[in-house]
Amino acid sequence: MPNPIKRRSLLKSSLGLLAVSPFLSGCERPSQANQILVGVTTRPRMLDPRRATDALSSRVNRLLYRQLIDFNERSEPVPDLADWQQLSTQHYRFTLREESVFKHGKPLNAEDVAATYQSMLEVSFGSPHRGPLKHIARIDVINDKTLEFHLSEPDSLFVGRLTLGILPKDLIEAGHDFTDRPFGSGQAEFIEMNEQRLVLRRPDQVELHFIVVKDAMVRVLKLQKGELDCLQNDLSPELVNYCESQPGLVVTWQKGTSYSYIGFNFDDPLLSQAALREAIAYTIDRQQIIEAIFNGQARLAGGLLVPEHWAGNSELSGWPHNLDKARALIAQVDYLGKDEGKPLVLSYKTSSDPTRIRLATLYQAQLKRVGIDLQIQSYDWGTFYSDIVQGRFQMFGLAWVGIKSPDIFQYVFASDAIPPNGANRGRYRSEQADQIIQQAVQADSVEEQAALYQQLQAHLQQTLPILPLWYENQYAVTQRHLQGYQLFADGRLDSLLWVQKKVG
Repeated sequence: MPNPIKRRSLLKSSLGLLAVSPFLSGCERPSQANQILVGVTTRPRMLDPRRATDALSSRVNRLLYRQLIDFNERSEPVPDLADWQQLSTQHYRFTLREESVFKHGKPLNAEDVAATYQSMLEVSFGSPHRGPLKHIARIDVINDKTLEFHLSEPDSLFVGRLTLGILPKDLIEAGHDFTDRPFGSGQAEFIEMNEQRLVLRRPDQVELHFIVVKDAMVRVLKLQKGELDCLQNDLSPELVNYCESQPGLVVTWQKGTSYSYIGFNFDDPLLSQAALREAIAYTIDRQQIIEAIFNGQARLAGGLLVPEHWAGNSELSGWPHNLDKARALIAQVDYLGKDEGKPLVLSYKTSSDPTRIRLATLYQAQLKRVGIDLQIQSYDWGTFYSDIVQGRFQMFGLAWVGIKSPDIFQYVFASDAIPPNGANRGRYRSEQADQIIQQAVQADSVEEQAALYQQLQAHLQQTLPILPLWYENQYAVTQRHLQGYQLFADGRLDSLLWVQKKVG
């Protein structure tokens, strides 16, 4: 295992060198009280909520747009813009609760809601959100405040799917490019964006500057120098430790819902063998890794949904560490070279993020103990993600971020959700899983749904389409003068709408 003392020493040396670098000196003036400077690794990719899929875009869009519903702490749908009534299994009525005005001056009404969802449903538009909502057969606008959704088949999770930010109908019909110039009715107003910075403005005229600083160490140094006010996540554990030791910085933590896992390719002749997947599950010492890499700031995962979710299964915590069972299972695996005593060779793909590479090296060292030679292949994010979607892997590491609705199971594990029809990247096929997913969608009550999803998660843990690892905690690093910053389990950035900064 890497030497943490040596890593800390190298980190401090690097920080000392960078702190006097002319590259950092005077490159920006410290921000004023009417500016909150947020360090991010990349700019939001999509400010049209009908197309957004990356986490940062989704979090920024929450500041720019209002949506019909939101979620409470148990991930149950609650009203945001609208209350609702379920008139039948295929008929829902939504009534706008309050007046909301778009930033170009037009009041938001039911026509805008209908236009947003109708445009997203057009096949030619190519929205990645169309799949979960494809059963919308018709949307009827009753009056300015009321509209009704008619479904082609029952969908007990329907209300929880209505999370799109609402766009103005007049601009949709005019073909407006919301990516270039978003107009929502949220609390924040779009000001400008380029490759290095996104600027929003709050109702109190405080500007939110999302500043792209790709290098994590440089982000921390800019935070120390007053060139950033806060950053959330995306640091190495060593950098978080460093920040905690600095008197001018505050590190706060919050239990998270981000679910880390190892994916397996079921089309691969080796990993299609249950004995091999189980052996890997018994070998990976997850708690040791949590302590070594995350300093305990994570919790063991079992089901895809956290235990406090309304459909979570609190009895699941994943596979225990047991090398004896792992070795016995390896002996059952059929692979080339086994009779000659050769090790079992597997490939593991990951992104080029330093923490993810370090995790991969720990998996490699642990699997070596049971005779598995894990060969690590790291790529830039675009190449890595493309390979995963295309099925060009044996094993890979990823995380699901901000999961709210149990419809994730249909999207990730259903036999008919293999890309491009979903995110079943491991090509997992289980008649039992498909049956439970269908039963849950058609369930008559929330209690019945919860029981079925708990049953499904137990089945998934047993059959191992993916190996559950942990739920990583959320954290933020802020300057001490920033007051009111609040963390949320799903990583949302809503507190930027009310944080205040004392300068001087």
